[in-house]
Amino acid sequence: MDALGTDWALDWVRRSAAVVAEHKAELSGLDRAIGDGDHGENLDRGFRAVIAKLDDATPETPGAVLKLVATTLISTVGGASGPLLGTAYLKGAQAAGDAPQLDAAAVVALLTAARDGVVSRGKAEPGDKTMVDAWTPAVEAAEHARGAGGDATAVLQAAADAAAAGAESTDPLVARKGRASYLGERAVGHRDPGAQSSAYQLRAAADAAEG
Repeated sequence: MDALGTDWALDWVRRSAAVVAEHKAELSGLDRAIGDGDHGENLDRGFRAVIAKLDDATPETPGAVLKLVATTLISTVGGASGPLLGTAYLKGAQAAGDAPQLDAAAVVALLTAARDGVVSRGKAEPGDKTMVDAWTPAVEAAEHARGAGGDATAVLQAAADAAAAGAESTDPLVARKGRASYLGERAVGHRDPGAQSSAYQLRAAADAAEG
């Protein structure tokens, strides 16, 4: 699709909520191995709150949808993931602005701003075994897809594929940020839950674009 509007953003959020609910136990299991063990439950609670607010609201632009997601996640999701993901959605919303439709360039700008928000908030970089390991390759793949002439949907598909690979790439890493960093070599062999949940959300965005 050449451009994506509010219906896409709403579908993205609802698909994200559904995939988080579906994989809640898996995400908490990943977190149990190297963190507090509550990532799935926290994120599910946050997205359930998001859906409840969407049911009572009528955001008119993609940016307005993402801002609602941001403020709700920040206020309802505990631990580090709430502020990090909330900042990602907030910066993405700011990049989208008041535009009613987002073309490929705007989608790249949205993803880049979201990634930069996570980096700024968490002070992490690729290789630290965090959600940045999903977001950064997603942004790079999105930029490449756009440069190759891809439309908004192609950009999101490339981002989702790269995020999934990025999440998988955290398996052999030693964590350098967050609670997992206290484990040293014991974190090796365990996937970062934030990277995995970020990959699920980016796949939801791509699936929503496909319709």
